[in-house]
Amino acid sequence: MNQSMYWNVKTVKPLPNFRIYVELEDGRKGIFDLTPYLNRGIFRELRDVHYFNQVGILFGAVTWPNEQDIAPETLLAGLVPVESSADLAAINVDVAVGYAHAQTAAAHTLHR
Repeated sequence: MNQSMYWNVKTVKPLPNFRIYVELEDGRKGIFDLTPYLNRGIFRELRDVHYFNQVGILFGAVTWPNEQDIAPETLLAGLVPVESSADLAAINVDVAVGYAHAQTAAAHTLHR
């Protein structure tokens, strides 16, 4: 197998604003923005943040429970590289802030 095509995803984390953080088996790391896809066919379901956050990995690909997935070529073409530990720290803060916002929104919904 050509190493440049070795795209298996080993880690995926949902981020705020319909982005995902991805780590590939070959060591590449980056952020992929799904915003451009949210009005297309089956991807419309991803506009629900709680569903979007159910992102996972199946057979090395980024997927969601209702079979939405990202083609490896699309993922690689749109992946914005993340290199430094400072970049990773910023992502972790972004995840924590997004989680806090989601929790606050859920609490407001429950108290109505």
